[in-house]
Amino acid sequence: MKINIVMGFFLPMPPDSGGATEKTWSRLAHELTLRGHEVTVVSRRWKQWPDREVCNGVRHVRLPGFDHRPKLWQNLALDLLWSLRVHRHLPAADVTVVHAVALPAWLGTLRPSAGRIVVMPGRMPKGQYRLYRRLSRVLATSTPVQERVLAENPALAPITRIYGYPIAWQALARPRRPRPTETVIGFAGRLHPEKGIALLVDAVLHLAADTTLPPWRLAICGPDSVAAGGTGAPYRARLEQKLRQNLPADRWSFRPALYQEEALAEFYRSLDVFCYPSLAEAGETFGVAVAEAMAAGVTPVVSDLACFRDFVRSEENGIVFNHRTPEAARNLAHALARLLRDPARREALAATAQADAGGYDFTRYTDTLVADFQSLIGRP
Repeated sequence: MKINIVMGFFLPMPPDSGGATEKTWSRLAHELTLRGHEVTVVSRRWKQWPDREVCNGVRHVRLPGFDHRPKLWQNLALDLLWSLRVHRHLPAADVTVVHAVALPAWLGTLRPSAGRIVVMPGRMPKGQYRLYRRLSRVLATSTPVQERVLAENPALAPITRIYGYPIAWQALARPRRPRPTETVIGFAGRLHPEKGIALLVDAVLHLAADTTLPPWRLAICGPDSVAAGGTGAPYRARLEQKLRQNLPADRWSFRPALYQEEALAEFYRSLDVFCYPSLAEAGETFGVAVAEAMAAGVTPVVSDLACFRDFVRSEENGIVFNHRTPEAARNLAHALARLLRDPARREALAATAQADAGGYDFTRYTDTLVADFQSLIGRP
């Protein structure tokens, strides 16, 4: 098959500057070429990289893009410009996977040579699916994403499937190194208020007030820049100041974003508990970082968002806490304290989590994707 993969306007491919969607589809593009398919990735022009090249079997077409903006309307306007630009440069294919917002509204009608049009909502739909008429598949990442897509356009029900997100399970699931006596609680993701990082900071301050707990420390990793999806250095500075005023320096740390797969895997494997207290009721679509941490053998603690329910089962392979009450920080602190006090329980949850995350391994995911694409074009 000839397969196009169209990325968004503000990050490059390969994923030099991160991005869960970019990281995911870079690996999927490679997996597809290993199976003999001809893959073209369209992404943002970056640094001194060539506009056209073949890298590890994947053909790259790079076009002028834009930096991410803080306001939604600005990003939508830039997406429209990007979509028009991509339309002019898109090669013929059997299947075109689109991660832009505007492009699917007309691509299937005005560019039949693009083949079957497939979309994968990287973020919660915001009305654009009402405009989509000529799609062949919607790869919903979770149950709430599927529900939102169908609320916007019920006619898409026959072509919408829940796929989740693929992860590098085999690389992440290597044996963990011997652990020190202290328990490490970690977070990895964009430093943005919607991720609930301030809630996590408040929770660990509650833990610090309990002198009966075993030794523990906090490790936070992720980008703070607006271009990478954060809210800027001042937000991180406020979090650091609060920790500095209330915790000894050896009890917490902030690390920059880790974009290399092995470096991120090592970070996950250094943790005992992965806390992802997202508050994004209408924003989270899956939770890649949670699944990756599970694959690395780390116990997940997550907020009660619908997107996590597809793969985190409270008290079976992780802990879910109620984030919707004024006592949310205490609820989270209580969940963390239970895991600190009961390492055997924590390890049992982590082992189940690791096995469950195997269902999202890239190899399995790609096999399913290929079979689906072949069915769309009528080729066995």
